[in-house]
Amino acid sequence: MKNLKYQLIKFILPIVGAGLLLGAFTTVSAAEAPHKIVIQVSTDDARTQKIALNNAVNVQKLYGIDNVAIEIVAYGPGLGILTTKSKEAARVKSLAMQNIKFSACGNTMAKIEKKTGKKPQLTEGVGTVKAGVARIMALQEQGYAYLRP
Repeated sequence: MKNLKYQLIKFILPIVGAGLLLGAFTTVSAAEAPHKIVIQVSTDDARTQKIALNNAVNVQKLYGIDNVAIEIVAYGPGLGILTTKSKEAARVKSLAMQNIKFSACGNTMAKIEKKTGKKPQLTEGVGTVKAGVARIMALQEQGYAYLRP
């Protein structure tokens, strides 16, 4: 009986140890895994806006859809890219369905509404944040790389 316990321990201990070791490696790589980037769009220049979208797509292609968190934050004159009137509206909607997050500045939207009497219509898949600049700052504090094309 004593020999049987010894044999079981001798057999099970390496398996348990290997499992714990593999779990530790998995945890470390998962903690490092998603790369994170926030892209600022604060201009109404169509070329610059297109570059911002292209940058997001290229980063996602490089790292893979599950290995990178991408958020595009638009405010001021850049908010237009996230509206239904934008030439890029269909592309924004498509990218939002491909794990790229879009955030519209609530302060900018409120100023537009006050000036025009109408709230801007956002493209499907676009969310809002209270303040675009503050959102960028918060994401950087969470380890997001910052890009302004």
